[in-house]
Amino acid sequence: MNETDTQRLSQEDQRGETPVRGILEQAETVAQRVLKSIQAVAGTTDCKRVQIARLTDFAKNNKCWIDSPESLGDFADRGSENEVYLSKDNDVVYKLNDFRYSDDNLTPFFDRIKAHNTYFPDCAYTLIGFAKNRDGKTCAVLSQPYIISGREATEDEIMEELIRLGFIPQMDGEYYTNGIHDIFDASPNNVLVGIDGNLYFIDTIIYRSDDANPDTYHKQSPQYQ
Repeated sequence: MNETDTQRLSQEDQRGETPVRGILEQAETVAQRVLKSIQAVAGTTDCKRVQIARLTDFAKNNKCWIDSPESLGDFADRGSENEVYLSKDNDVVYKLNDFRYSDDNLTPFFDRIKAHNTYFPDCAYTLIGFAKNRDGKTCAVLSQPYIISGREATEDEIMEELIRLGFIPQMDGEYYTNGIHDIFDASPNNVLVGIDGNLYFIDTIIYRSDDANPDTYHKQSPQYQ
């Protein structure tokens, strides 16, 4: 891709978007535009770095770049992909997601957020902007309701709930599939039992169903590194 193509992508992605659309939809449009352009010009889907650069431009031009994550709340934790902050009122969790589970482009990230919100609406994600984490990586900033819970769910409870939702366990419960999406990392530390007795899947890894997903997950997850 030459300099002219790069400049054209930058100019296209900085255009104002209609305010009716949410940040998630706008950001996905920016990322998809980059993917389609690079596929047409270079014949590859490897464009994650370019997408992140364009999303940074988009965020700064649309007032959704967060200069200081500490303004969101208090630092709470660091997981394999998320830097977590808890709001001052203890009612919202903010996650700075570093796109670890997207390989060569960001399509899996957007698919995953939409799938999560479809299957687990009571702990849905909202994309509120972008920011750099403590490692200096550009991240998506996701908000999620804080779940008041008494305990973590057991593996049996998780399996029962996912089966109820139409998912079938695979590889001795390593992941679950409904033929449309595969859910990984549905482990007790990522599934809470709320004070209402319901299960809340606060942090799982979801891919579009594919036989290669176990290998992809093993390659991307730190627990297999």
